[in-house]
Amino acid sequence: MLPQSKLQDVFFTAFMAFVMVYAMICYNISLNVGGMQNFIFLAAFKEMLIMWPIAMALELLFVGKLAQKLAFRFVTPGKDPMIMIILAISSMSVCLMCPLMSMAATILFKDAGSEFVAVWIQTTALNFPMALFWQIFFAGPLVRNVFGFAMKRIKQK
Repeated sequence: MLPQSKLQDVFFTAFMAFVMVYAMICYNISLNVGGMQNFIFLAAFKEMLIMWPIAMALELLFVGKLAQKLAFRFVTPGKDPMIMIILAISSMSVCLMCPLMSMAATILFKDAGSEFVAVWIQTTALNFPMALFWQIFFAGPLVRNVFGFAMKRIKQK
């Protein structure tokens, strides 16, 4: 189930941003320390305090509408299967969010100095495959299913 109201959209976005940002922070810390380690799961919460609100703001104010607009160049709601619409919107969201969030991470955590553009491009290139894979195969289905379950439970009451 997808959000049907502005309030539902805010909750859906908050949940999706949490799942995506947490995974991507864990991924980036693991890249920085040479591989996944147990401490990363807790360490990621420090960066979450900064990156989660940034992701939510970008998605709610800018990316969400633009991702739909771009996706609807390839798919047509009501005509194409719902899975194709979901995949198109999800893919466009990653295409927009990954460079933006990589820029935020480069500014806040990378100390790139005069190499800012190079570090930002490298960060984006390393993050994009993981972000797309995580969104399409894990975060997207998980969040949509949990959100749909929650909305059905709320409607039953």
